[in-house]
Amino acid sequence: QVQFVESGGGLVQLGGSLRLSCAVSINILTMYAMGWYRQAPGKQRELVADITSAGSTTYADSVKGRFTISRDNTKNTVYLQMNSLKPEDTAVYYCNAPGPDLLVLWSWGQGTQVTVSS
Repeated sequence: QVQFVESGGGLVQLGGSLRLSCAVSINILTMYAMGWYRQAPGKQRELVADITSAGSTTYADSVKGRFTISRDNTKNTVYLQMNSLKPEDTAVYYCNAPGPDLLVLWSWGQGTQVTVSS
């Protein structure tokens, strides 16, 4: 079973920045892609950004130009740099490893809470 440990969340003011980290228990190069997801209260979990093993990235429209996903294959760690944060970015953020069809087959970690105050 693959384990994901997210960290780096916190309370930040409107316009601030945070960098999230996700430590993965296996060699992430064996995964098709790594992704960051978020779930706000009362809403479904959504894919925010993903990065393939080849380094190709995709972003949700709501975060384009503000968030950057990256990976360090030597550390089996995935990052999410979040800039120009807005209150609507408030959510619990998770990482996981989606397949080519974006289906997630692995269990979720505990996530990390991001709260943006106005």
